[in-house]
Amino acid sequence: MRNSFAVVLLILIFSSVQAQKNKLNLLVGTYTQSCDSKGIYVYEFDSRIGDFSFKNATEKVINPSYLSVSKDNNFVYSVNEFGAESAVSSFRYNSTSGKLALINKQSSKGADPCYIINDEKNVIVATYSGGTISVFGKNNDGSLAEAKQVIQHYGKGSNTQRQEGPHVHMVHFTPDQKFVLSNDLGNDKVYSYAYNPNAEQTVLELKDSVSVQSGSGPRHLTFSKNGKFVYLLQELNGALTVFSYFNGILTKIDETTILAKDFKGTFSSADIHISPDGKFLYASNRGEANDITIFKILKSGKLLLKGQTSTLGKGPRNFAIDPTGNFLLVAHQYTNDIVIFKRNKTTGALMDIGKKIALCSPVCLVFTKN
Repeated sequence: MRNSFAVVLLILIFSSVQAQKNKLNLLVGTYTQSCDSKGIYVYEFDSRIGDFSFKNATEKVINPSYLSVSKDNNFVYSVNEFGAESAVSSFRYNSTSGKLALINKQSSKGADPCYIINDEKNVIVATYSGGTISVFGKNNDGSLAEAKQVIQHYGKGSNTQRQEGPHVHMVHFTPDQKFVLSNDLGNDKVYSYAYNPNAEQTVLELKDSVSVQSGSGPRHLTFSKNGKFVYLLQELNGALTVFSYFNGILTKIDETTILAKDFKGTFSSADIHISPDGKFLYASNRGEANDITIFKILKSGKLLLKGQTSTLGKGPRNFAIDPTGNFLLVAHQYTNDIVIFKRNKTTGALMDIGKKIALCSPVCLVFTKN
């Protein structure tokens, strides 16, 4: 009898541990001026069944439209996208309770920051309207020091409405952390900067740049799982360019589009991610498209189109795949919700499971440990 009880107890303990392993935190950055939003929201997400529950939220944080979490999971860094008064903020983060406590903020040194990354030494920010890259040192308490380097981009593109000047849309560490790549929607270039994390001033030093099709507007990029290929999504023409990558140098090897063959409406390419197993690539499109295009990644690095799936909302500016690869979540800026799709790991297909998080203007999704 005692042995049976012990076995049952062990099974319950094991089940509880396994259930907890399935639990993740989902951090959501929002726009706070178009509807009622407190700023950054934290939900618990069950990666086994796609369930969620609210944990915590900030108070009165202005437009935290992009977020980045420290490697030790103790700090969160956000942009505050607010025109000429834009800033960058640091928060102490308790992953158990989901509580975020503001530590400090600094001027972003450029209007409308739209992307942010961090490592042990620095926080690096891309500003859209400012056309700059700003580098901030990190203090031991997680706070941000004043900007120690600001790089100003120059030039414009052929689209007079959208490319009247430089618009830095992304900064991205290379897998080996030796370089930072930066997309400029305004001048149709991707820059490669050598990264010197311990430098006092010249943290980023230009190594190379590559031009893409005039008027295409490079927005976001991602690396293949093996780090040998880069996939660049262009906002203004829907192009998806494949580059081989080595030691800070990008070499174009292929190009396709995320647009459906018979699509005739307005569009605005947005976000791009690869499944955790490295087998499938997903790219979101806004405007009248409001869909996600799915590609299978071939051994050559080139892409095989698998089709498009409606995101079931308007303005899929950002999406995220949970670390298990079971679910893909889409943040809709204009229909104020996050739609949860089940992923078929074999085919890459997305299936609506009827679950969504209602939230004001969600525009950034980040998974962290619980």
